[in-house]
Order: sequence, then C-alpha cells, then structure tokens
Amino acid sequence: MNRNKTHYISGDRGQGACKENIAFHEAGHAAAIYINNKINRLPPVFFQIRLKDIDNAQQKHVTLARPNDGDYVATIEGGLLIETFLAGADVTDDYMTAFEADIINILIGPLAEAKYVYECDNELFNPHLIKIYNLIYYGGRLDLVLVSEYLQSLSSDKQAQDKKLKQLFARAFDFLENFTHWQAIKKLANYIYESNKSIIVYEEIVSILGPVESQNNPASIIITSEKELVPHRLRDQYTYQ
Repeated sequence: MNRNKTHYISGDRGQGACKENIAFHEAGHAAAIYINNKINRLPPVFFQIRLKDIDNAQQKHVTLARPNDGDYVATIEGGLLIETFLAGADVTDDYMTAFEADIINILIGPLAEAKYVYECDNELFNPHLIKIYNLIYYGGRLDLVLVSEYLQSLSSDKQAQDKKLKQLFARAFDFLENFTHWQAIKKLANYIYESNKSIIVYEEIVSILGPVESQNNPASIIITSEKELVPHRLRDQYTYQ
C-alpha cells in the first residue's frame, strides 16, 4: 500500500503534523499485519517500511486521480497474504480468512491516521462519524483502490461488495479500539517519527511491537527472524500504503 503524497491536515496542529500523520498511518498498517495476522493464526509474511522524504510531504487535500508510479511518500513493502485472487469453487475458508485479513490490514492504516487526528483535535472517534470513503482524507486513496480490487475479485455484485466492506471496516475499527493494539501503534509511530530512517526493517518493527499471543493458541512461538518467515507474496503492481 502506497501512501499518496497529498492529504488533508485538519485543525491547527502546526509544522510536523504531516509527518506525524504518516507515522501513524504506516504504524497502523505494520501493527495490523503483524498483530492481526498473528491473532488469526495466519502465516507470518515479511514486510518493511520505506519512507521517502516525509519531512517535506505536502499538506493538501487528497486528489481522486490515480498517481503516477512512485507518487507516494511512504510504503510498506510486502505484507500481503493473497498472491493470486481466486473465485467460485476455488475459494476455501483459509483463503477467505487471509483475504479478509489483508483488507482489514489495508484499512487500519488510514483509520489509525484518522484516529490520531481526531484525538489531536479532541474529537470523538467512532464509526458513525467517519465513513469509509472519508479515508481519502487520511492518506487512504491508494488503500481504497487496493481494497476495491480485492472486493471486485470476490463478487461483481456491488451490493455484496459494499456489505463485505462494511463488515471488514467495522472489524478494522474494533482492532483500533483495543487499548493494547492502539498503544502498540503509538509506540511504533513514535519510533518512525523519531528515527528519520528511510527503511525500517521487519526485525525492528517486531522488536518494537513485542510478542503477540494468538487467540486460539496462546503458547504459539513468536517468529522474529526473517529466515523463519514464509516468502512474502507482494504482487508486482502494489505495495501496502
């Protein structure tokens, strides 16, 4: 998922607000990929955060036009569980679990940025106040493009797509409302903001987020070495935003 360059800065938070927003956006994606996948007993996938001059990111509204290649300020490379979309009889329960996890992890990035902005502005953050397509104002335009591709592969029925998206949006919101998850995102966002690194590798991210217990298997071993990971399944045309 690539985070688009232009986005909206609300309130009067001064210089540095754009960089803070991006830090929370990427931390949301990263924490979701690691924690949400672990909770759902999904195979770990390699990913890393790449940043491109976020100190000079523009503070503007998001445009709806699709950007040119490379038109982003931050990206998560890797992290997608689904390599090839399946349809009809080929879809298994395991596939759907991974499919839905990918969409939730995509949505959590801009949602984390939105939650941070709402908290900075002392506003109540709840699913009734923020709509799915308002995520474009929180760097989520490219995220929503990717989510749309997922949903279109699942069904050509727009009502079915909208129903599934509404369900997964609610689950993404619930993930953020978990106090432990939000504290992990804040910790990682602070590291992203302070580190001034162009690449934050998987091992760094995992060490910051800490161990995660699976809901179904609390004693499961935490995988922290890239050598232990299954190969990541990044599709050529997309990276996480």
